[in-house]
Amino acid sequence: MRWDNKVAAYAQNYANQRKADCRLVHSGGPYGENLAWSSGDLTGTAAVKLWVDERPKYNYNSNTCVGGECRHYTQVVWHNSVRLGCARVKCNNNRGTFVICSYDPPGNVAGKRPY
Repeated sequence: MRWDNKVAAYAQNYANQRKADCRLVHSGGPYGENLAWSSGDLTGTAAVKLWVDERPKYNYNSNTCVGGECRHYTQVVWHNSVRLGCARVKCNNNRGTFVICSYDPPGNVAGKRPY
């Protein structure tokens, strides 16, 4: 995995679009993505920790989430995703922080395992 300025620019552009409402709505763009929001000052590191903390809910044998969401985790570790770009913005009116990480190529391909 390596940082990619083109993917990061995409993430920043989308984060800027979400500043007004900071809703966790996926962009629908060409990349895989993880989103996070906090009413406080959420760092990029803290956002990634939220996603990685889903690991216990991923069952490798069945390739499914068990007991809750795990698809943020599987995107973080997706073996074919090799380029990454992230962005963080403060929401308008002190309504928190929005974080996005975009992954290229996207992960979470149906029927495939993350690693």
